[in-house]
Amino acid sequence: MTADQMSIGEMLAATVPMARTLNLEFQETTPERAVVSLPDQSEYHNHVGGPHAGAMFTLGESASGAIVLAAFGDQLSRAVPLAVRAEIAYKKLAMGTVTATATLGRPAAEVVAELDAGQRPEFPVSVEIRRADGAVTGEMSVLWTLRPADQGQ
Repeated sequence: MTADQMSIGEMLAATVPMARTLNLEFQETTPERAVVSLPDQSEYHNHVGGPHAGAMFTLGESASGAIVLAAFGDQLSRAVPLAVRAEIAYKKLAMGTVTATATLGRPAAEVVAELDAGQRPEFPVSVEIRRADGAVTGEMSVLWTLRPADQGQ
């Protein structure tokens, strides 16, 4: 299967070993939102029997990456998406399967316009993590950039 034929979830699972390790399930990936679930797996539990904080962070960051690829995948030939910083707040006890929903904090066209102008745009992605009963167990913010390919590292 080529990259053109892969879904965003398949691409992330193939290129990001941690997403594959945690068996993340990419349920929806559009430029408007990404929905990713972390199945309930005892090997990734914490001391109270729910998903470990590190697994929840990876879930949220993976959902943010999925929406970035959905919104800016057509820019990959000229820019590399990179997470600049991330912050997570754990709100309630997470138990069982948890699902992260990511949304872009700026219009994609605005970000691409900055890239077109030779800038290195930054944009936030907000993520809510919920357990099966709908309670928000975590909130995450990831600041991303599109680094122009000609800028190197």
